[in-house]
Amino acid sequence: MIQDISRATRFALCMMGLMMSTTAASAPNGQAGADDEARRFIQEHEQLVRPLEIQAALTWWNANVTGRDADFQAKEEAQNRLDAALAARDRFARLKALKQSTIQDPIVAREIAVLYLQYLEKQVDPELLRKITAKANAIEQAFNAYRADVRGKKLTDSEVRRILKESRDPAERKAVWEASKGVGPIVEADLKALVKLRNEAARKLGFANFHALQLHLAEQSQEDVLRIFDELDALTREPFQKLKLEIDAKVADQSGTAVADVRPWHYHDPFFQESPAIFTVDFDSVFARADILDLCRRFYAGIGLPIDDVIARSDLREKPGKSPHAFCTDINREGDVRVLANIVANEYWMGTMLHELGHSVYSSRNIPRTLPYVLRTEAHILATEGIAMLFERFSRDADWLEAMGVSVPDPAAFDRAGAQMQRAKLLVFSRWCQVMFRFEKALYENPDQDLNTLWWDLVERYQMVHRPEGRNAPDYASKIHIVSAPAYYHNYLLGQLFADQVLHAIARDVLGGVDPSRANFVGKPAVGDYLKNRVFAPGRSLDWNALTRHATGEPLNARAFAAEIARE
Repeated sequence: MIQDISRATRFALCMMGLMMSTTAASAPNGQAGADDEARRFIQEHEQLVRPLEIQAALTWWNANVTGRDADFQAKEEAQNRLDAALAARDRFARLKALKQSTIQDPIVAREIAVLYLQYLEKQVDPELLRKITAKANAIEQAFNAYRADVRGKKLTDSEVRRILKESRDPAERKAVWEASKGVGPIVEADLKALVKLRNEAARKLGFANFHALQLHLAEQSQEDVLRIFDELDALTREPFQKLKLEIDAKVADQSGTAVADVRPWHYHDPFFQESPAIFTVDFDSVFARADILDLCRRFYAGIGLPIDDVIARSDLREKPGKSPHAFCTDINREGDVRVLANIVANEYWMGTMLHELGHSVYSSRNIPRTLPYVLRTEAHILATEGIAMLFERFSRDADWLEAMGVSVPDPAAFDRAGAQMQRAKLLVFSRWCQVMFRFEKALYENPDQDLNTLWWDLVERYQMVHRPEGRNAPDYASKIHIVSAPAYYHNYLLGQLFADQVLHAIARDVLGGVDPSRANFVGKPAVGDYLKNRVFAPGRSLDWNALTRHATGEPLNARAFAAEIARE
């Protein structure tokens, strides 16, 4: 349902100084002139750039669905046209002057601030922008085409995960893990070249490197994020170390290996970014005959956030050439929202679909059309990741499954294991995010250092995983996010803080003060109303910390996250 900005949101905007405090007519002439000029610029931007953004989104979607050379070429060309429009020096000069002026209408002022960041990134030589796009495009296409090859058999990403989860043959596990890293040597040289091109662009804009630039564009700073990550490192180190001993004992037993000999291929995903299945309950068996899409459809409809149109536009099954990953994209900020996935009937894909469809409800489908186009998107990437994570957790919740009509043998045991798995997931993922954030920061600070050693030094320090003896391979380069979502990964962990904080607020303010760990959203449209009014409605009119205050009553913090990992 299309809704106006809620009263609560209007109040928050007033407190932030984002609602009109005086009319343009009553403002001094110079200030009124700034408002008028800003509105003209925004109108021109929408007329020129909006069609280019939509075309770039469509071609990006097509390339990832098909993997065809022609579609990747179209994607590159569309991105180049968009970059050229944003790189126009005369338009940026006008925008910079507007940003430095006094604009009375705070919504217009926020639009100008957001556009300034969007244009800033492109204020480099157009040929350099084209080189960056071409290099990133070629690497992404290599990732889409790559399939792990084990003794001549090509494995999908889901097959790699299944073998790492189920095989009791150490040799097979090692061969599959090594094959999953095989894309690294293929893209290594191009990735290093891409990093240097990105750094060159960042330095021309006055930044030390591309990583610092990207955080600035996201209204963050390296110093602030590093401070939070240092705090989270201290918070999670001891409980993770204790959990890791338990994990290693279980995976060693599963594969008939001594604990001292546990190596990366003994975990259940290629990067140890997820908790292995070490619990007494077989979560996958619950979903072996379940209709994952139907569960998602009914669940989101029951909380007043229907997704039927999203599913209808999406591409959800495995096929050659298609991206093996999962993502959600908003094509036009007018409700054309789609999910790409490769669904298999297991718990991983149940959680993944709840996650991606969680992104879909925090989109232009539920952000009010009364917001201008520039602000009709999520407040920040950490906020949309947080909402996705908020929903993802239900795949391991017996109460949720039973309420959705899925039979769970021994629900009490399932819930105990689910709670253990949720805690383990948070700890394991938080340590993995430490690796990614710190690696990317160091990568852009010095791309000529020994990156293979840097990667494994960080893995050993933060994930406490033994590096394979004698291995010297660009394993870091097998993580697609370093190419396609650079300097992004820290937002997953910040998003988890946001998710836990929102969950506690919903338990307190919507569900009558229930224990957050027992919060069940099934059939509760009040949860959807809360999310629409307190999280979705502001769009990008608020920055990420202001949104967190608006949604939960306090700034982003780790208290709710700490309570989650304190549960034994």
